[in-house]
Amino acid sequence: MRMPPAASPEISMSLQNRFIRRLSARTGLNQTELTRFIKFAIVGAIGMVVDLTVLTISREILGLPLTLAVALGFSLAVVNNFTLNRFWTFPESRNRPIASQLVQFTVVNLIGLAINEVIVLGLHPIFSGVIQDPFAYLSAKVIAIGVVLFWNYGANRVWTYKGIE
Repeated sequence: MRMPPAASPEISMSLQNRFIRRLSARTGLNQTELTRFIKFAIVGAIGMVVDLTVLTISREILGLPLTLAVALGFSLAVVNNFTLNRFWTFPESRNRPIASQLVQFTVVNLIGLAINEVIVLGLHPIFSGVIQDPFAYLSAKVIAIGVVLFWNYGANRVWTYKGIE
């Protein structure tokens, strides 16, 4: 069986640009901001893998309490996300001092951590009545990550990355 040739980078970019234009028209967001949000979400997905992996290892292998395991996974994901967002999502931000930017990003994410903890610790007892751990706390964690994505993007966009066009 013969496989079709892979799409050229030009075709791939054209499809990507068309998708962004359509989504932009439907959401009312400008294309640049929408592209940034998508990149931020991709970075967040990578951070979610880091977060869930550390959470699961901390809880299931190291036996740490859920609150500490959630905080540890979240913290390592924040470091990962800050690095990727600084260099990929908001590359223009590299002109600013890294220390102050990291402090702002951390403050936003600490508030995000509080939101995250409330959601996970609130949903875990409900979910554990239906499914067993680790699926109960991982399900709660995925919901928390989805909620915190919007908080983190909005707060970082207006504070940490303000003024970036």
